Amino acid sequence: MQASTYGPYPYRPITSRKHFSWPNGNRLAVWVIPNIEFFHLSDPMPGVGNERVSPPHAKIPNVRNWAIRDYGNRVGVWRFFEMFKRHGIRGTVSLNSDICIHHPQIIEQALKQDWEFMGHCQTNAVRLNELPPEQEKEAIHDTLATIAKATGRRPEGWLGAGLSETWNTLDYLVEEGVQYIADWACDDLPFRMNVGGKTLMSVPYSLHVNDTSQFFNQKATAEEFETLIKGQFDWLYRESEQAPRVMAIALHPFVSGVPHWAGAVDRALAYVCRHPGVWLATGSEIATHFAQQVPDE
Repeated sequence: MQASTYGPYPYRPITSRKHFSWPNGNRLAVWVIPNIEFFHLSDPMPGVGNERVSPPHAKIPNVRNWAIRDYGNRVGVWRFFEMFKRHGIRGTVSLNSDICIHHPQIIEQALKQDWEFMGHCQTNAVRLNELPPEQEKEAIHDTLATIAKATGRRPEGWLGAGLSETWNTLDYLVEEGVQYIADWACDDLPFRMNVGGKTLMSVPYSLHVNDTSQFFNQKATAEEFETLIKGQFDWLYRESEQAPRVMAIALHPFVSGVPHWAGAVDRALAYVCRHPGVWLATGSEIATHFAQQVPDE
């Protein structure tokens, strides 16, 4: 992608989008994105506010902040598995590929529950915009190849660690056959990106309905996050009476998998799921259906 003033897609206000329908007459597509991430104990860890900390200020090992995140993989994600199954939700995992190497039990259980996988870099300690071009391309390839080998499914989607990109990222993703991306949280409907004459679909993600943003940046309580999920849903559900919408719910096991947060998220998901006309979808299902229904936008 060439450096430019605006993004690799035309400006199109949501009021001018073409009408279409979600499957089976549903009006609101809801996808839930568990971010399952890996940090090496030898990596510089985020600080207590989830801020990036770089050498020489980063102290290694940072047991306090590493162990909090390891809790998500040892305990929290298993609450997600039980919770999602109970609500009939198939997670779309944004997956650090190092999870496949170090925690194969998580992959095994996700496959049992037919979850979907998006590439999410190798580890959340390294962002694509911190790498030179040749290393970025290799990191994207290795991430997708590792996940494909571990799951038997090559990821169709991508969410960058920290939603970070360079001017080259989209080109590398298209070369690897990625079909949709979630980094560009700028719409409530999918849209097409033009990447060197090829198409990449953007599927709505959220930095608002996102437990880490709310916990670290907004200092929200579990109950406030529950209210936020319900409020986001209510507004989009009302709008979807007139035109389809997408709602993303981004969760991290080390935040929403903690007992008191799990209870609040469980109540919010139950609220969402009991409404008629809600399509509990995965990222690729949303991207594929939209592409079929709206082939020229």
